[in-house]
Formats: sequence, C-alpha cells, structure tokens
Amino acid sequence: MKKIVLFASGNGSNVENIIQYFKSDPLIAVAGVFSNNPSAKVIEKAKKHNIPTVTFNKQELTNGFVENRIDAIKPALIVLAGFLLKFPEQIIEKYPNKIINIHPALLPKYGGKGMYGMNVHHAVLENKEQETGITIHYVDENYDEGGIIFQKSVNIEESKTAEEIAKKIHLLEQEYFPQIIEKILTS
Repeated sequence: MKKIVLFASGNGSNVENIIQYFKSDPLIAVAGVFSNNPSAKVIEKAKKHNIPTVTFNKQELTNGFVENRIDAIKPALIVLAGFLLKFPEQIIEKYPNKIINIHPALLPKYGGKGMYGMNVHHAVLENKEQETGITIHYVDENYDEGGIIFQKSVNIEESKTAEEIAKKIHLLEQEYFPQIIEKILTS
C-alpha cells in the first residue's frame, strides 16, 4: 500500500477530491491530512472521510514536530494541495522527489512568494493573458521552482473576472491532480 499525506491551509476542495479518487483504490491510500490552520474546512472534510489529521503552527513545521508525524506514516508521496507556508528544507532533503505541489498558473509565469489563489488569477487577468492553467511540480527550497511534472492550459480570452478564471482552474485541478498523483505512484 502506497500512502499519501496531504497538506492544505484552507477549504480543502482538492484534498477532498483526492480522498474520493483513492477511496477504493487497493494500492494507494490517503494516510493523513496536515494543516497549519486549525479552523480550516479541510480538517472537517478529512474527518468526514475518517482520515487522520494533524494541525500545527509555523514553529512546529520547522522544529521536528511535523517531520516526526510524516516519518511515522512513511508516505510514498507528500502532496501540497493549497498549502500556503514554505515547506521546510530538512523535510525536502529527507524526501527528494517525493513532495509535489499544484500551482494555479503555467509556471514559471505567476509563481513565487505571495502568488497563490486569487492573487494569481488577478495578475493573469491584469496582464490580459489569453490562456492560463495549472502546473504540478516537485517542491524544492524555492517557491514554485521545482521540476515541472505536468501542465495543462485553458483558454481565458472570454473570461472577464478573476473569479471566472478561478472556476476554470478549479475544474483543471479537480480533473488532473488525482490522475497525476496516481501516475507518479504507479510508474
């Protein structure tokens, strides 16, 4: 059984989608959901599916608390799905090419510190881009600079608001993120 741990800071729609996708998979299982936000909706969603949760603060992310909890699970893959804190280098070094993230733009465009969620969609709209998309990439010590695993673009010429762009990106995330996780774990 290959185990996945998921990290999220907010609503957890991608987390719930990934949990549902692997719910009846005999070879891959979501073994834990980690969040730096104890009031995040992702915690409720994980508990609804009987997935163990770990909440932590910024200090616990870097002082060994989170690392010890990850080590206890022995995951085949660590998935950042809307996790907003910088991932600690000591965990990245311990799990090389075993930590992935999804970004709501076509990297290297619109990446880096502060570029997440609606911030990205507003920037894409302001720059009058014709297309945007998602990037699934490995996590390294810099925001959004790890090796690209997968990208999928979508035309946004008709989109008038950042919210319209966000809806298109959300559909891409829901369709492709679980598939790419599965591909990584089975190839």
